[in-house]
Amino acid sequence: MELLTISKAAKKLGVHPNSLRNWEKRGLIKPVRLPGGQRRYSMDELNKLLQSGQLIDGRETAVLYARVSTKKQADAGNLERQMERLRQYAGEHGFTIRAEFADVASGLNQKRRGLANVLKLAEQGEYKKLIIEYPDRLARFGYSYIERHLKYCGVEIIAIAEKEPEDAHTELVRDLLAIVTSFTARLYGARGGKKVRQGFRKLIAGVELDEETAKEQKENE
Repeated sequence: MELLTISKAAKKLGVHPNSLRNWEKRGLIKPVRLPGGQRRYSMDELNKLLQSGQLIDGRETAVLYARVSTKKQADAGNLERQMERLRQYAGEHGFTIRAEFADVASGLNQKRRGLANVLKLAEQGEYKKLIIEYPDRLARFGYSYIERHLKYCGVEIIAIAEKEPEDAHTELVRDLLAIVTSFTARLYGARGGKKVRQGFRKLIAGVELDEETAKEQKENE
């Protein structure tokens, strides 16, 4: 009886090796263990798994991730509308939604619960596509590192929007404020950081006012 390594078995099924490890924990598949602890899989076991109907095709399974920066945006319905656009895209392209995650936090925040869950499921081999609206929803900076890690886990990122929404400029200024304030506080102390923060708040208020004015003009046209 031919026994396959975990990488060859995963290739046969068209999934990431982590999927096999996860299915083993769930009792869906039982590999043969060599004296050294290595896993080996028989074709009979793989075929039995496929014929059981218990698995969702990993090649069509997707996770949706949405993010807004502030509670005000979430309360205005921006987060739910963003998620609904992702659901629509997944449905139109035949993806099975494995999970949906969302965060109300800055794109600079590395301790987002939703993002942590996205990475955790990817590392477990639970899905093949991560659907987001555009790259900054996933991360303001360091996007390429997240993309590289997900690719290693066998996950492709799909950004469905061609351009950022109109309020993205305000978010960018707000994130820039956080960066400059942090560095200024380190260089000049809390008092220097406070002055810079006050100046940027005025800038943000001006940007938001300009966007509201432009939106009103557009509605009146």
